[in-house]
Amino acid sequence: MLTFRRALVAAVFLIVILFLTTRSSSPAASAAAVEYPKAQPGAEAARQESQTTASSGQKAIDNQVVQNGGNQDSPPKQKPMKDMSKMTLYEKLAYQFPYDVETKFPAYIWQTWKWTPAHGEFTFREQEATWTEQHPGFIHEVITDQVAVHLLRLLYGSVPEVLEAYEALPLPVLKADFFRYLILLARGGIYSDIDTYAIRSALEWVPESVPRDQIGLVIGIEADPDRPDWKEWYSRRIQFCQWTIQSKPGHPVLREVVSRITDQVLKRKRAGSLKDVVDKDVIEFTGPALWTDIIFEYFNDDRYFDMANSAGLIDWKNFTGMETARRVGDVIVLPITSFSPGVQQMGAKDYDDPMAFVKHDFEGMLFGNLEKCLGWS
Repeated sequence: MLTFRRALVAAVFLIVILFLTTRSSSPAASAAAVEYPKAQPGAEAARQESQTTASSGQKAIDNQVVQNGGNQDSPPKQKPMKDMSKMTLYEKLAYQFPYDVETKFPAYIWQTWKWTPAHGEFTFREQEATWTEQHPGFIHEVITDQVAVHLLRLLYGSVPEVLEAYEALPLPVLKADFFRYLILLARGGIYSDIDTYAIRSALEWVPESVPRDQIGLVIGIEADPDRPDWKEWYSRRIQFCQWTIQSKPGHPVLREVVSRITDQVLKRKRAGSLKDVVDKDVIEFTGPALWTDIIFEYFNDDRYFDMANSAGLIDWKNFTGMETARRVGDVIVLPITSFSPGVQQMGAKDYDDPMAFVKHDFEGMLFGNLEKCLGWS
């Protein structure tokens, strides 16, 4: 008969045997403890390439730490050190984030908000889910303000003036604008505001007739107000959207935007005038007005385009009223329907149009209110 005492003795005996067995075997090395062998030339780069990006904002940061020297016994392959002390900010960014139009568009989707989808107060689950559903296989990150700071410190540690400018910005909306340019310059992929719906996959944004290895930036028209009083409502006659952007890393437009914002922020900081920047200044300081100006500057920059044989300057007249995608060098410009469908004005068509790619809730409300104010409805 198995008494309580005998059962207790048997249990102690089994525990001792189990302890001795586990002590005598070698524990499996954890992923963090693995030491890679000394690499042959090129092997380390191959190992780096094989590492996958983590599936959350914080994991993305952790992954960057690993790729940038987490394994001290086998450091990652880096560019030869170059003295950047005499470089302009634009040159530093070009050196740190080189542009190669022939690479693929990175399969990243970047969004920002106060909370991640795992948080109980996250209220954009329906919108956020459409991006994952339309882009299986993409890394989809919703970056919080706290994670954004750490991520940028990793990406821009060698360009401290950029970090200084980001941290000096006085309004959250300014930081949100700046972050989208910074993350796309460094890593590429898609940025889209958290209140947007993906109607169609980004794989459809570039026309099939255009080789993807010749395109490095995809943008859309936000506003095309063909009215004599357009200046009362918009900052530019044609205004490019910056709530949804697709790019390859290092694109010159993003490089110029980051340079321009950084220079202006630091100039204002030293002059003590940053506190004077208010909400109404955002559109010109970091928003679609600045974005639009720099894109048009790029279209007319003889460093990238053969202006000597050009028919003339590229301006708003080249894009007003357009209904299909248009290519300018390595940039695809999408019509207003693509990122602003359903606004019922300025030539935008409805959500079921083949050129409708992204729905923006905020813009739907904004245009609806504006329509009522102007008596367009």
